[in-house]
Amino acid sequence: MASLNLSSTEKDLRRIADVVRQLVEGKSNAIGTFTITPSATTTVVPAPTCSPGSIIMLSPQTANAAAALGTTWTVAGTGSFTVNHANNAQVDRTFGFEARG
Repeated sequence: MASLNLSSTEKDLRRIADVVRQLVEGKSNAIGTFTITPSATTTVVPAPTCSPGSIIMLSPQTANAAAALGTTWTVAGTGSFTVNHANNAQVDRTFGFEARG
């Protein structure tokens, strides 16, 4: 994940401008990647910007992840989300994600 952190008391205009530039370039703390845990039915993914009302969007990064997408769903929590998925031994079901809201 990108590190776009500013405190509410930030006064350094260069730092503020740098974070705004990064946002314009598409960087965000709301994105990341994870690999589904093999031989399990759930995977917990740390996502600091996630909250119970967040929308989690998944993007398969491997062929096995694409095949698993139809039977994979998420439940948002505070600081993480849980991915529910089929139980198999594949070790390359890797997804990109974005947690919004």
